[in-house]
Amino acid sequence: MENLSWNEFERVEMRVGTILEINDFPEARKPAYQLTIDFGSKIGIRKTSAQITKRYQKEDLLNRQIVAVVNFPKKQIGKFMSECLVLGAVGAEGDVILLAPDFKIENGLRIG
Repeated sequence: MENLSWNEFERVEMRVGTILEINDFPEARKPAYQLTIDFGSKIGIRKTSAQITKRYQKEDLLNRQIVAVVNFPKKQIGKFMSECLVLGAVGAEGDVILLAPDFKIENGLRIG
């Protein structure tokens, strides 16, 4: 594991957002959903894909707050453009547990 400097860590924009829409992503190599997430008025709406189908059903994700990195470069995944990276703890066999605030808070708040 390589250590980051404090300045490098500060550059990572981890923000809270609310999932507005969830769609299946059948074109993905591994089972995934396409998510539309609201990060508040300053950042806006972003889309991403997430391999979270083992633990989460679509109805469990709607209006759920999550934590994501919003300042990575966009990434083309097939015909879909991913605009942020949803964060989660990766367990055995790729099972992902989403990172989320304990209480409902304002979209766009920075994690730090």
